[in-house]
Amino acid sequence: MQIINLTTPFSEEAISKLKVGDVVSISGYIFCGRDAVLPKIVKHAQEGTLEDINVNLKGGVIFHTAVSPAGVGPTSSNKLEIESSFIPLSKAGVKMHLGKGAIKPETVKALEEQNAVFAIIPPVTALLESLTSEREVICYPDLGMEALYRIKVNNYQAIIAAAKGKSIYDKEI
Repeated sequence: MQIINLTTPFSEEAISKLKVGDVVSISGYIFCGRDAVLPKIVKHAQEGTLEDINVNLKGGVIFHTAVSPAGVGPTSSNKLEIESSFIPLSKAGVKMHLGKGAIKPETVKALEEQNAVFAIIPPVTALLESLTSEREVICYPDLGMEALYRIKVNNYQAIIAAAKGKSIYDKEI
């Protein structure tokens, strides 16, 4: 098995080469957010005010997680507040959504239209913490662990679960 090394921000070309089942190793800066903050970030994206909160999503990653003193670990990406953020944030430049669980077929199709992917990462908080070298609250600090964070990661490994209109959860694959 070949691991595909990716560094943020991702190019359109790098993402367009990914297919379901590919194993990727992610390094660079990524954003972390989940239920409480993602609807707020979507609103900023739709209003064109991301720059006002120091957020540039172009070529970026959104990891569906809270950031606690113990580290980071994926939450279920199919929660309404999270899955409904995929498309508006992809339109704003996010190229990879990182979490866990199956997402709806219509979300898979919409990701294809935006040349974006969904990757799953195992819930291994201690391992992920050892691969995280920086963390910073970007906005909404009043949300505590659920604020929007930017973290620097080194070799987070994940499996591409949705790309090119296909899902790892499809029976045909």
